[in-house]
Amino acid sequence: MTSSIEHFEQALYAKREKIFPRQVHGLFARWRLLGVIVLMGIYYGLPWVTLGDRQAVLFDLPARKFYIFGLTFWPQDFIYLTSLLIIAALALFFFTALAGRLWCGYACPQTVWTEVFLWIERKVEGNRAQQMKLDKSPWTARKLLIRGTKHFLWIALSLWTGYTFVGYFTPIREFGLAVLNLSTGPWETFWLIFYGFATYGNAGWLREQVCIYMCPYARFQSAMFDKDTLIISYDADRGEPRGSRKRGIDPKSAGLGDCIDCTLCVQVCPTGIDIRNGLQYECIGCSACVDACDEVMDKMEYSRGLVRYTTENALEGRPAHVLRPRVLIYATILVGLLGAVGYSIASRVPIGLDVIRDRNALYRETAEGLVENVYTLKLINMDDHHHRFRLSASGLEDLTLKLDHESIEVPAGQVREFSARLQIDPVDLKKASNEVFFELEAINNVALKVRESARFLGPTGSR
Repeated sequence: MTSSIEHFEQALYAKREKIFPRQVHGLFARWRLLGVIVLMGIYYGLPWVTLGDRQAVLFDLPARKFYIFGLTFWPQDFIYLTSLLIIAALALFFFTALAGRLWCGYACPQTVWTEVFLWIERKVEGNRAQQMKLDKSPWTARKLLIRGTKHFLWIALSLWTGYTFVGYFTPIREFGLAVLNLSTGPWETFWLIFYGFATYGNAGWLREQVCIYMCPYARFQSAMFDKDTLIISYDADRGEPRGSRKRGIDPKSAGLGDCIDCTLCVQVCPTGIDIRNGLQYECIGCSACVDACDEVMDKMEYSRGLVRYTTENALEGRPAHVLRPRVLIYATILVGLLGAVGYSIASRVPIGLDVIRDRNALYRETAEGLVENVYTLKLINMDDHHHRFRLSASGLEDLTLKLDHESIEVPAGQVREFSARLQIDPVDLKKASNEVFFELEAINNVALKVRESARFLGPTGSR
């Protein structure tokens, strides 16, 4: 009975075997390194870029304003965030259908930070063999010093990562002074520690477990694959049967395939899989096995490509169609959405006008016998400069606009609420409900103008 329970537990949970990825060099390793440098440079450097007297990229949540270089977005611009999420999802579909898990292997934050943590680990503990030897050795002062140095560097980088993250929401220079003075706010302190801890745990300890067990993308990626998707594959027809041999021996005469069973493709894999067992959901598409195998093939004087980017159709000897309808459709939709969002942002007018008609009365008559409607107007100046605005109304002949002031002043980033009255002679009304327009224009910048419609109510028919 006890053995049955133990067997059942083993079937549910497999104890983690620590992975020590071997360092690899090659074309794809250089591309990954370039990706890490560019992405980390953007993440850590962007909050320090200033534009005028303000941080170039700042998501000011208390003020409900989001600064992205020369643009200022407000909650009313939420449609742009929605569009960005849709574009990101379509881009993921596009690149996955085209070449598998490119995102996971080259741009995912888990991959990028894990690469940096592995680099620190190699600098402190040595190469793969030295790391494995250290791991098995008993705890000594030397081992404690090495491990302590590694974790100190990991924690320092993690805290700097959390500090940078908070710097996107609180001006990073002000936040730095607050950290030095130990005067950070509760939410700033929470996110600094939380994001730093998440980086330390995910990139330092969990590593491949995040990709294998925690990330949902690994589970549904197969739904976006087909037989023409570029994936990293082992050419079994060429490589089997495996076997070691000396360099210079013809594999065919020895009854062997090109695979010398060196297992380097397994040693360099960050998730510890054997690519020779076929496509597996644990594969993140980092191409480390491709570089390792190509290096071995060069030493054996065999042609490269035993492990390579290819398609299932190509492996089975059928024609491959990389640029197929689904890929072209994704690309067309992506280009269209990017163009539409880009045009919308470029032509965006940074002022807003909300018109609310007074619902306490359908209309009222003035002492002069005119029909009057009262409106509440909210003017939002989403620009970075102070503006004076002129308001006018149209839509009905001889329509008169009544305001307390001839012009309206609204400072940058402010909202002004004021009342406006529209009056008209009832003989000019042809129906009870009429469409009218409020037109707002900046006096010092005629390009800033907006037009909003409203309803004007009066007696039924003309008198």
